[in-house]
Amino acid sequence: MPGVMARGGPTRRRRTMNEINMVPFIDVMLVLLIIFMVSAPLITTGVVDLPSVGRAKQRPQSVIEIVVGLDEKLKIKVDKGEPTGVALPQLVARVREAQRGQADVPVVISADRQVKYESVVKVMDTLQRAGVQRVGLSVKQGA
Repeated sequence: MPGVMARGGPTRRRRTMNEINMVPFIDVMLVLLIIFMVSAPLITTGVVDLPSVGRAKQRPQSVIEIVVGLDEKLKIKVDKGEPTGVALPQLVARVREAQRGQADVPVVISADRQVKYESVVKVMDTLQRAGVQRVGLSVKQGA
């Protein structure tokens, strides 16, 4: 039978491999794991020294307080005196006048809890752009 080929002859088709060899992948992963395990203790972590909130040792002799009311109107109070109204464009001139040439006199911004955050930031930004050195926010002590 010349047209029939034997079963194990040279025209036999090879099967395609449906499996992936995982051994090289596992070897690479184990090498990476060992590298990271060895190098992890050598990496030093940076220490961040955060400031703590507490009572000041000495209260400044002179304090300029800017009060932002519920209606977002500004008042300036110098050394626990009477608060006087002031507009935002004139705020810097009034603060400079109250500082009397002493740039280290602190300026404290006090605002009600219900006041928009944006209006407090506008006051702080106006003072900082004008070069006022010590600008802070007033907070309630305790819980």
